[in-house]
Amino acid sequence: MRAQLKDMYNERFLREFGEKVHNIYCNFNLENFIDDIITDDWDDLPLKARMRRITENLGQHLPMCYEDALKVLFSIDESCVGFPYLFFPDFVEVYGQEEEHWELSMKAIKRFTQRSSSEFAIRPFIVRDPDRVMNRMMIWADHTNEHVRRLASEGCRPRLPWGMALQIFKKDPSKVLSILEKLKSDHSLYVRKSVANNLNDIAKDNPDAVIDIAKRWININSHTDWILRKGCRTLIRDANPEVMKLFGYANFEDKELQITEASIFVGPSEIKIGESCELRYELNIPKGESVHIRIEYGIDFVKARGNVSRKLFLLSDKTVAGGTHISGTKTHSFADLTVRRHYHGEHRINLMVNGQEKAYATLKIIDKL
Repeated sequence: MRAQLKDMYNERFLREFGEKVHNIYCNFNLENFIDDIITDDWDDLPLKARMRRITENLGQHLPMCYEDALKVLFSIDESCVGFPYLFFPDFVEVYGQEEEHWELSMKAIKRFTQRSSSEFAIRPFIVRDPDRVMNRMMIWADHTNEHVRRLASEGCRPRLPWGMALQIFKKDPSKVLSILEKLKSDHSLYVRKSVANNLNDIAKDNPDAVIDIAKRWININSHTDWILRKGCRTLIRDANPEVMKLFGYANFEDKELQITEASIFVGPSEIKIGESCELRYELNIPKGESVHIRIEYGIDFVKARGNVSRKLFLLSDKTVAGGTHISGTKTHSFADLTVRRHYHGEHRINLMVNGQEKAYATLKIIDKL
C-alpha cells in the first residue's frame, strides 16, 4: 500500500522529536508522550487530526505555563524545520489565544512560520480580532524574510485549503487587498504564488474587485503580470469577457474571427467506469493576424441524481498565427477518484475555444469494470 502523507507522523518521528524536547526539558516523559499519542485509533486518524493530537499532548507534557512551554519550543525550533512541524504554530493556536498572550503568540507565529508555516494557526486570531491581526500582518508584509511576507498573504486567504474559511473577507476583501498591494511586485516566487492564490480566492466571491485590481496592476512589471495571470485563472476558466480581453484572448464571436471548422471525436464511444477513452480534436484558426487561444475540453459529468456538472480540462494556451490548423489527441481516464466518482449515462464532451463551445461529442458509460 502506498504511504500516505499522514504516515510521516509515526513512532520514529515522535521519538526523535521527543528526545529534542527532553534534552531541554528534563521533566518531559518521552515514553508517556508517545503512548498518549499512538493509541488504538491512531491508524484511522487523518493528517490534521494526528497533528492536533501531537499538539494537545505537548500541552499536557510541557510546562503548564504557556510562556514556559514556548521557551522549550523556542529552544529547539531551529532544528525542527519543514511541513511535519506544523504542530509548532498549532500549539500557539490551541494554547495561546488568551488576551494576555496576544503579543507572545504573534511573536511565536512569526517565528515558527520561518521554520514551517503558520497560515492555519493565524486564522482563529483573525476571526477573534481582525483589525488588530491584519494591522500586524501589514507590518509583516514588509519583513525581510520571505516566509513572514508569505504569511501576511497566505494567512488571510478567504478560502485557504485545509483551513477555516474567513467569512469576513469573503464578504469584504478590502483589508486583504491592502496587504496584496504591498506584495504585488515581491521578488520571491514563494510570496508571489501566495498573492496569486489569494487573488484567485477573492475572485470566486468578489470577481469585480479582482478585475479592478487586474486593470490597475497590468503591465507594472513581469512579477506582477505573473501574479495576475495566476490570480485570474478562475476568471479565465469562466471566460469572463473583461478578463479575457485584458489578457489578450481573441474574441471568436467577432464575425472576422469566427471559427467555422472545429470537431472533436471520442473513441470508443461506449466504455465502463474505470476505462479510458481517446479524444481527437481539430480546428482551423481564421486567416489574419496572430491570436491568443485557450483550448479546453469540458465534460458534462453525470451525477448520482442524474443531473450534470461540467469540468474543464486545459489542452493548450498559446498564441498562434492566423490560418493555423490545430489538432491533437488526449487520453481521459474515467477511473473513480477521491474527489470524483463516475456514474452511468451519456456524457457530453465539449471542445471549448476561449470559453466558447465549438464542437461536441458524446460518450456513454455503461457499467463498472
